[in-house]
Formats: sequence, C-alpha cells, structure tokens
Amino acid sequence: MTADVIDGKAFSESLKQDVAKQVAILKEKYNLIPGLAVVLVGENPASQIYVRNKNKSTLAAGMKSFEHRLTPDVSEAELVGLVHKLNDDPAVHGILVQLPLPKHINEAAVIDAISPAKDVDGFHVINSGLLATGGKGMVPCTPLGCIMMLKNRLGNMSGLDAVVVGRSNIVGKPMAQLLLNENCTVTIAHSRTRNLSGVVKRADIVIAAVGVPELVKGDWIKDGAIVIDVGINRIEEEDGKTKLVGDVEYAAAARHAAAITPVPGGVGPMTIALLLKNTVTAACRQTNVAEPEI
Repeated sequence: MTADVIDGKAFSESLKQDVAKQVAILKEKYNLIPGLAVVLVGENPASQIYVRNKNKSTLAAGMKSFEHRLTPDVSEAELVGLVHKLNDDPAVHGILVQLPLPKHINEAAVIDAISPAKDVDGFHVINSGLLATGGKGMVPCTPLGCIMMLKNRLGNMSGLDAVVVGRSNIVGKPMAQLLLNENCTVTIAHSRTRNLSGVVKRADIVIAAVGVPELVKGDWIKDGAIVIDVGINRIEEEDGKTKLVGDVEYAAAARHAAAITPVPGGVGPMTIALLLKNTVTAACRQTNVAEPEI
C-alpha cells in the first residue's frame, strides 16, 4: 500500500479563494470588511516570516491588515494596553498576538486580555471552554484545519477510532474535542503513554502533535488509517545540513496508511488559511451578519 498524499498547500489555496469570494460578498452586501490585527513583539526570525505571510494573505483576501511591531523590551502593561485598544477598535475583528513572547511577559495574561469574540487563534480560556462544552466559540486554527482535511477525505467519521498523540492546549486538547464532535471514539496519548505503539495501532485516524521528531513509527500505523502529522521539527543530517521532519516516520508510515500529510506542505499551510476564515467568522458574529459557508 502507498498512501495518498493529503496536499495541505493545495487545500489551503482553495480555502483562501473561498474566503476572498465571501469577503467580496460581505463588502458588496453589508459594506463589511473583516480586519485582522497582528502584534509582533521582538525580532524572532521565524515569527517575522510568519507575520509577513499573514499580512500578505490577509490583503490578498481583500481584508484589512493592521500590523503592530513592538520592541523586545516592551512591558507587559504596554502590550496589554495595546490589546485593549484593539478590543475597542470596531475596524478590528480579529486579534492575534504572535507567540512566543519574551520571557518577561506572561503569555497567559496577554491571551486573557484579548476579547474572546476577537480571539481568532481560539486560545482564550472562554473559547476553550465553549469548545469543550459544545458552545459556539472561536476554534484554534491548526486543529480546525486538521478536521477539515479529515472531513474532506472521510466524510462521515462517526464511530471511527481516533488517537491524538499530544496534549497541548493549542493542538492536542482542542483536536480531541473536534473529533468528539464528529462522534469519533477518541484517545489522547502522549510521550509518556504506556505501550504507545499499541494505542496507535488500533486507530483509524492518527493525529501526531507531540513535537518529537518521528516519534510515531511507520509500523505503528494500521493498514488503511489516515495520518495527520502536525509536527514540524528541524533535525541535523550526517552531512551537517538540516531538514524538516514531522512527528511521524513518514516513508514507513506511507506504506501502511491510506492517506497522510507530508511535512512540510501538509498541515502547516492550513493555519494561515483558517486564520483568515476565523477572522471572517468573527467579523460576521460581531456585526450580526449571517456567517458564510466556507
């Protein structure tokens, strides 16, 4: 068996096009232009690239982009003050504070300062609680992208066994909730799970989001399973060069899985596309406009 490759890049481009179409409709019918504010603290090279890509994608979709760059020595009070100003700005429908933040700033305090209605990352404790209890909140972008790719591949997932390897608040826990919402039977595993290989082997769906390079071995994958690899790890090869790998042993897993996401080019591209989708959703909810189907 050779797995089908789930092309996250192609999926995300299609999604961005759908977002742009809906933004054009919102402009024409309601004079509503969704606005996304991104706050970058410091000069982390990876964060700078990510923020630049977000800004480019936001503008390409016909949305407003508000970029705020702060020095690495900015105080927590100043950062929270900026967040409060963005909360009060009616042109801003979504707020994203790029993580990680400098060590002198409490990330949880900053996230808590964001209005839950504008929390397009879906990290606020209120949005986490709404997801856990079946309410209508903002859903974290990466898990939402994963569930969209799964539904596109499988359609009805009711009754399937799903294993999420990873228990973070950003991916693992919300991913499990989304799978439960699809009536999957869900197991949350992690790096300390006993007999992890046996747990993974019974799964129809494997979501790897633990941050350990190639932790999930290829022969752990049940024949015909769907594998979504969220991990992005940089490792050094024997010749001194570095390469990106996921949390799954890709080549070996592809011999067993029915479909698998590559790294890079799988889940990663979906995150920005879902950020745009969440901003449109937030704009519609804040202005009492019917949410478009995207």
